Amino acid sequence: MSKRVLLLLADGFEPLEAAGFTDVLGWANIDGDEPIELVSAGLRPRLRATFGFSVVPDALVSALDLDSFDALAVPGGFEGAGFYQDALSDEFLAVIRHFESRGKIVASVCVASLALGAAGILHGRRATTYHQVGGKRKAQLEGYGAQFVDEAIVIDGKLVTSTGPGTAIEVAFALLRDLTSKTVADRIRALMRVPRPDATWQIAPQVPTA
Repeated sequence: MSKRVLLLLADGFEPLEAAGFTDVLGWANIDGDEPIELVSAGLRPRLRATFGFSVVPDALVSALDLDSFDALAVPGGFEGAGFYQDALSDEFLAVIRHFESRGKIVASVCVASLALGAAGILHGRRATTYHQVGGKRKAQLEGYGAQFVDEAIVIDGKLVTSTGPGTAIEVAFALLRDLTSKTVADRIRALMRVPRPDATWQIAPQVPTA
């Protein structure tokens, strides 16, 4: 049975964070045990990535049957590139709520967890986000009622959050594992020659305590 994943892109998204999903799920579609279709979609027909190039998503969100998808993947982006204009909009947040309300996996990278928080699905849940000295994004996440955890990737039920672009490929593997199996995820990792991070990588805080 095939799986479908919606890659929800905001204007100003970070390319590396999207690429984790496109590559891992693309390889899995070729070398996995079942087809996986990744569909990119945005609120506008042409998007600008964080570092300036244009991207044409597969579809507009408004044209999709969201119930036909098994999971949602949301890359983060830069405020200066306009990321939050789309990511915190009513239409964008409605997509996130739709997936969570139906018990489907919602996987986010970096500051995309703030969109999950704004959608109201992180209240009382363990989550993380990009965190720097001063704690601006941490405070925002906690303002949405999330329990902030300073680790690379935090999984709470079917919600996945992470800390930065370097975590994207591991979030994608976590999504693949949950959609298929650990066996498939391990096979794709080996074929792609992606090393497995050690435990230190997972628990190392972004902002070391004094």
